[in-house]
Amino acid sequence: MVRLFVLDGLMRPDFDPQPTLQDGSLLLRPLAAGDLEPLFAVAKDPAVWAGHPAKDRYKREVFEPHFDTLLASGDTLAVCRTTDREIIGCARYYEAPDHPESISIGYTFLGRAFWGGQTNHTMKSLMLAHAYDCVDTVWLHIDPMNIRSQKATAKLGAVLVKEGPLTLGGKRGIWQSWRLDQDVWARI
Repeated sequence: MVRLFVLDGLMRPDFDPQPTLQDGSLLLRPLAAGDLEPLFAVAKDPAVWAGHPAKDRYKREVFEPHFDTLLASGDTLAVCRTTDREIIGCARYYEAPDHPESISIGYTFLGRAFWGGQTNHTMKSLMLAHAYDCVDTVWLHIDPMNIRSQKATAKLGAVLVKEGPLTLGGKRGIWQSWRLDQDVWARI
């Protein structure tokens, strides 16, 4: 049976944007309405958003509408530790307007305790493996001022392809488009 899923309003065959993915340390599962409080507990740290365009997203009145958007998207994953199932962040799949019918990974944030180690790599490994079952290239979009995310993305083997105006999440801005091909990822 062929399953069809909506990615930002477009149909894409054979790709589930809300799978459950797991390895020894992380569980990625569909975001649920009951995840608001545990995810806000991570998001309320101003340092999480310091390099992000939405620098005030640590405020409840700013975070809650963002959470509602993530939940309504139908493509966001809660990132949890496998040991205690505690939510430590989130990420989502989406189709970017500059690469129609593509799969992109973004809208990612992790609690500061999980920066600089293996967590981002493990999370992206799970998500990339799932995406590469459907496509050969995955795209990531980063604000040009977000140096921390640029460094983390480069560590994955992604390359900066272009920088320019793009509308993501309903907001027009300048974004970097990073490309990560499956054959490059396989060599990392």
